[in-house]
Amino acid sequence: MKTFINENFLLQSDTAKQLYFNYAADLPIIDYHNHLPPQDVASNRQFANISEAWLEDDHYKWRAMRAMGINEKYCTGNASAQDKFKQWAKIVPYTIGNPLYHWTHMELQQPFGINEMLSANSADSIYQQTNELLANADFSSQGLLKNRNVELICTTDDPADSLQHHYNFAKQSQNSLTMLPTFRLDSLLATDDSQQFLKTLDRLSQSVDKVIISYQDLLDVIASRHQHFHNLGCRLSDVGISDFQFCSPSTSTVESAFSLIRIGKVLNSEQSVALSSALLIFISQLNADKGWVQQLHIGALRNANSQKVITLGYGKGFDTIGGYNNTLALRNYLDHLAGKEQLAKTILYNLNSADNEVFSTMAGSFNEGDIRGKVQHGAAWWFLDQKEGIENHFRSISSLGLLSCFVGMLTDSRSFLSFSRHEYFRRILCNFLANDVEQGLLPKDLPLLGEIISNISYYNAKNYFNF
Repeated sequence: MKTFINENFLLQSDTAKQLYFNYAADLPIIDYHNHLPPQDVASNRQFANISEAWLEDDHYKWRAMRAMGINEKYCTGNASAQDKFKQWAKIVPYTIGNPLYHWTHMELQQPFGINEMLSANSADSIYQQTNELLANADFSSQGLLKNRNVELICTTDDPADSLQHHYNFAKQSQNSLTMLPTFRLDSLLATDDSQQFLKTLDRLSQSVDKVIISYQDLLDVIASRHQHFHNLGCRLSDVGISDFQFCSPSTSTVESAFSLIRIGKVLNSEQSVALSSALLIFISQLNADKGWVQQLHIGALRNANSQKVITLGYGKGFDTIGGYNNTLALRNYLDHLAGKEQLAKTILYNLNSADNEVFSTMAGSFNEGDIRGKVQHGAAWWFLDQKEGIENHFRSISSLGLLSCFVGMLTDSRSFLSFSRHEYFRRILCNFLANDVEQGLLPKDLPLLGEIISNISYYNAKNYFNF
């Protein structure tokens, strides 16, 4: 069966089609937040088969397979690449209603040129076709990015990372693609887990060849690593926080908490929040000084199935949406920095759609007129990056802020085939605005709407991040 995804997919009116094809379709992609392995980009990895390129580390697909009763060996286990692909193919027809159904067929269509629906019946044929193409140089990791017109990607990197792969890639002068690191804070702020925090200190010590004894030592090392990232083009920090907590602690409280955790003591809640808050403030100030953008991903309840995490490890698809109920802490954090004129450009991401309005209005409270869209309600993220979630996000930021200032979509993905999500997003955006035109809610001013769409799709990000 031929795919239902044609050139007008998701475009429900002539206005939507004009907006998409004239103003969005051909723009390059700036993917400012993803989890692509830098070593795969730098080495220009050639994938041995479609399972490596498509199923490896894809917890979205694993969740769907488990829901359909597929044994774990075909997800994270030791089944053969072909058997894993066949099990995925078998369940694809039953993912109708999930964005995976759209993404799967969009990703087969481009770059592979396959217009056939994936199912148990077509699995062998599609496995062979994709593998033959993946053997070609044009379908290497860099080739796949070039195919999707990707101009720049920002990976997600621990402060202790050497960034050697970024350095190696930057020396490959023939590349039109730019790969930059992102300073990811999660390990630094894990003050509620003393053993993990000590491991973080050890890695940081090794990265600069300096023993971290005092809290000031830690700040010096963080500043050094921040500068190292900056020297290699980094212009963003990021952190994932399940339940955002914040206070404005005294220096003595912070130093006392660090002294305790440094010798392996478990901090109480007050001490843990004091130390993590102080570290977050310090890094936020570094961000502001260097003109970086800081990202806060708030509200994921990670590792919900603790037994599966013990068995299979982290990041295997056992996470869920948490309930965000700490608006005051987020306000206090932003207000603390704004009051000291040290609030960097900031993107706030929520994972519970019930919090859309909270995040849209929070962002709007800290825009000061000096930078367009300085504080942003970030793109619909993770469980929300599907059609309804994206449209709900548009409604929130357009009703309570300015959609025209939005810096657009990101993949948040580990797959080199996931960049069709930018096309998916752009089609939804064009259709969203076109629907208002068709209902008489907006003027049919295509140049104005087209300018806004082009900005959201590409130019806002290009101007906002100062890469």
